[in-house]
Amino acid sequence: MQTEIKVGEHLKRLRKEKGWSLDKAAKATGVSKAMLGQVERGESSPTVAKLWQIASGFDVSFSSFIATSSNNELTSLFRDANELRREEYNVGFFVSLLFPFEPALGFEIFELTLAPHYQHESDPHNLGVTEHILCVSGEMAVLFDGEWHTLRAGQAVRFNANQVHGYKNIGEVNAVFHNVIHYPHK
Repeated sequence: MQTEIKVGEHLKRLRKEKGWSLDKAAKATGVSKAMLGQVERGESSPTVAKLWQIASGFDVSFSSFIATSSNNELTSLFRDANELRREEYNVGFFVSLLFPFEPALGFEIFELTLAPHYQHESDPHNLGVTEHILCVSGEMAVLFDGEWHTLRAGQAVRFNANQVHGYKNIGEVNAVFHNVIHYPHK
């Protein structure tokens, strides 16, 4: 429930900052007014896909919804994916936010783990957003430009994320990858 409350509070704060009604937020994000209200009240926990829709509609980073806090100071910072790993957004899809979005840098870094045969597809992000995928272990495929591209440990790819894209584990063990998401400078 703690995650639902944090996401909801952040959503409500963003909506108020923009001066948007729930109707306007629903139109901007493509997420129903009812669902947005439930998220704001902490009654519903959005999936990764819904959270991306909301972040894209508000033109903010995905990590702004799940990061604990950031003081925006660019200082040395050590992170441990094992301590940060969470599965609460989708069963079989573990998310570790290694470095939240920092406006001075323009990117966020995740370590993601896909259970065997798990597949996740994402709607297009905003124009100019790019994703950089590095397969750390296992075997996976990445969907972009309308087709699936295989990656094995040590292989990497970059693509424009303003298109339908996705990730799937094509092996029998967990596939682990790093995802650096870069947002265009505003």
